[in-house]
Amino acid sequence: MNISSKNRLLSMLLVTLLLFSCQSNPDKAKTSERNESSAIDSKSSEEENEIKAVLERILIAVGNRDVQELSALTFDQAIIGWSYLKDGIWLNKELTIEEYLSNISAIEHPKPISETAIEYTISITKGRIATVELPTIISQFGVARSEEVNHFTMMKENDQWKLLSVAWTVHRIPEVEREFDLNLFAQGYAQVWGSQRPEFVAMFFEEEGALQVNDGEPAIGRNAISKVAQSFMTKFPDINVRFDSLAHKPNGIEFHWTLTGTDADPGGNNHKVKVSGFELWTMSEGNLIKDSKGTFSSEEYNRQLEFGIDN
Repeated sequence: MNISSKNRLLSMLLVTLLLFSCQSNPDKAKTSERNESSAIDSKSSEEENEIKAVLERILIAVGNRDVQELSALTFDQAIIGWSYLKDGIWLNKELTIEEYLSNISAIEHPKPISETAIEYTISITKGRIATVELPTIISQFGVARSEEVNHFTMMKENDQWKLLSVAWTVHRIPEVEREFDLNLFAQGYAQVWGSQRPEFVAMFFEEEGALQVNDGEPAIGRNAISKVAQSFMTKFPDINVRFDSLAHKPNGIEFHWTLTGTDADPGGNNHKVKVSGFELWTMSEGNLIKDSKGTFSSEEYNRQLEFGIDN
């Protein structure tokens, strides 16, 4: 092979290597971009879930009139405002969080409400500030009373998302259009079991309604029902009851639930429990509970009290 042939061969090899390199580098760049995008999406999804969890706690605290919880989830200088239509004219109301919490505390005979989230639209900047648009339905004892579109501004403090401001529009549902919704009723009932207000639980029953837990004696009347609720709230200060489902049966409506909490009895073991069960409801003509028979596994409940959930 002469020198000229060798040079041509070397040139061809160099061109081939350059072409391969050009094809390879974009592929590597695309792979790197995909990995980086995946990491960003994962982080964003995690932050969105954190924000949703905080907002759910805020909605529940508002419904349960829980001043302590709301105070912990908001900045001291947070601002609240809403816009509503009255006699064909839009009016505005603005409050500081301090004024809002003071108003809640001043309510003499509070009643619970339930605020159901419809769909979250979240925008996060630098993992520090977020804006959230959230339509909700406001109901009380299973009857939707208004529709709102909330605009939250959230900001991080010590890795905790907190409320900086919220403003919303209110559309009140006319009385003639309001209907009882059993799912909204069940959601509100589950919510108030975590309110540390046993009277809120009793409000979902008729005045002479009855609540029976497993084979125990029925608690008859709202005062007696409040005492049953108080016994659970005292034993589990962090009690949470999740509404799982409803099932219509020939003898009533089954309200299926899952209870979680930490045993705080002085003589207990401070173990967490997670038990599921259901209440069989007989509803009254006034759309309140006339009779409820609660059922869950006492054996599993007692086992968890002694050994915890995982043992």
